[in-house]
Amino acid sequence: MTSPAPTSWPSLRVSDWTPTRETLHMWTQIVGKIRMAHAPLLNHWWQVPLYVSPRGLTTSAIPYGTGAFEIEFDFIGQRLDVRSSNGGARSLPLRPMPVAEFYSRVMAMLDELDVEAPIRPHPNEVDPAIPFAEDHEHASYDGEAAALFWRQLLQANRVIGEFRSHFVGKVSPVHFFWGGMDLACTRFSGRSAPPHPGGVPNCGDWVMVEGYSRELSSCGFWPGGGEEGAFYSYAYPEPEGFAEQQVRPEGAYFSSEFKQFLLPYEVARTAPDPDRAVAEFLQTTYEAAADLGHWDRAALEDDPLRWQQNTAR
Repeated sequence: MTSPAPTSWPSLRVSDWTPTRETLHMWTQIVGKIRMAHAPLLNHWWQVPLYVSPRGLTTSAIPYGTGAFEIEFDFIGQRLDVRSSNGGARSLPLRPMPVAEFYSRVMAMLDELDVEAPIRPHPNEVDPAIPFAEDHEHASYDGEAAALFWRQLLQANRVIGEFRSHFVGKVSPVHFFWGGMDLACTRFSGRSAPPHPGGVPNCGDWVMVEGYSRELSSCGFWPGGGEEGAFYSYAYPEPEGFAEQQVRPEGAYFSSEFKQFLLPYEVARTAPDPDRAVAEFLQTTYEAAADLGHWDRAALEDDPLRWQQNTAR
């Protein structure tokens, strides 16, 4: 795989866009909950995330009646698009506005398209959890910063997607969980896990029990944990000795605060080969979880390049 130029990995200091990040977090929760209201339940809540698209973040097709609709944050055109399989479409310009206004206008667009959206209008995994219709506190939006964040997600999505392709066991898509505002991909050993203790703010413990019902190694990217965000990797249940494992590249470390390995985004961005740096982090932290957890790696891993001689014809 040819690595793109380092300029493809944009710089975005978390402190420079925190108000926008907090507003966008609430906006994505609203859109994600709309998807959750209509998509059939999948294990580990795989029906609720958003996905990185060529222009931003999308719900993908949401089933509705005998048709479907889609909601997409377009960070190039700076608008929220709602499109229906019956040909209807509505757009909302992305600009500074309170969460309450965003919520009201999105619901109005859905109503115009004859789409019902029975959601619980409160955010999850944050404290305090201000009801969407009452949230006038989060109202900042810097379109340039939002677009830079999406471009960070583009790079993370691409490299994590490559990492995902080397696993033939149960593995999640690379998807954007709006609860924690992180891009994630999870590998599973095939064994059940002890019930998760829960404790996440404004999120039922039963939600976490479902999400962590199987032994796993999870990785991803989120706009925190470093000056420009961080790649992360953790295991559940965490095997003994996991935190003491030596991982690569230089600059990666185990955070006692977050209980996971972190690779600051700025370390990856400024590396001679950012793709390689992130790939090393994903692979070595996974190996730490799988080896200490006694996973059957021979049965779970694969080399997708084995098809190269055939696909080249």
